[in-house]
Amino acid sequence: MTSILPHIALESGRQPQHSIIWLHGLGADGQDFVPVAGELNLPVAIRYIFPHAPQRPVTINGGFVMRAWYDIAHPSIDAQQDEEGIYDSQAAVEALIAQEVARGIAPGNIFLAGFSQGGVIALHTALRQTVPLGGVLALSAYLPLVENATDEASVYARQTPIFMAHGRSDPVVPYELGAASRDTLLELGYTVEWHEYGMPHSVCEEELRDIEAWLTRQLKNA
Repeated sequence: MTSILPHIALESGRQPQHSIIWLHGLGADGQDFVPVAGELNLPVAIRYIFPHAPQRPVTINGGFVMRAWYDIAHPSIDAQQDEEGIYDSQAAVEALIAQEVARGIAPGNIFLAGFSQGGVIALHTALRQTVPLGGVLALSAYLPLVENATDEASVYARQTPIFMAHGRSDPVVPYELGAASRDTLLELGYTVEWHEYGMPHSVCEEELRDIEAWLTRQLKNA
């Protein structure tokens, strides 16, 4: 059994019936997106889960040990992908999903969100669930292991709505890679709402308002 990742948990109201598992980017930790919970005005109480990625050496950073959801071995981040690390992180996120289900949260009320590497794992994991989730937010991210996704993506997961956002001047995860991932997901039959902004590898205020509007729609439809 996969152990539960250490994490920060916050509740925006009493007895939440919805959970958002929010994954940070490379070298950050769960604290990174905690402020977002206070900035989103959503219509229902939410339990936010901000896990800390495991510590691991990252090849592209000279083998320096840092929090990472998987290794990056090549300047082109979609080359020489760390398949083992990606699947290990999928299992870790699925353990968090199972924890929320055990607490009484319906899978359709569980959302995965993530920035950069965290968004990559959120997308990868959501596509492989055998029941639809409430939604997935992939911010400044891309779809990993595209060849595997065609075979492994669950037909049920096609009902999970996807929000993707990207900066047009992103020097870390190229805009073109994010847009190509969007197109692949559309070809696979997923519903994708795409947003792009005049920003680098970051999150902007306009993006937060778009996230708030999208989440509000999904929560009202649940």
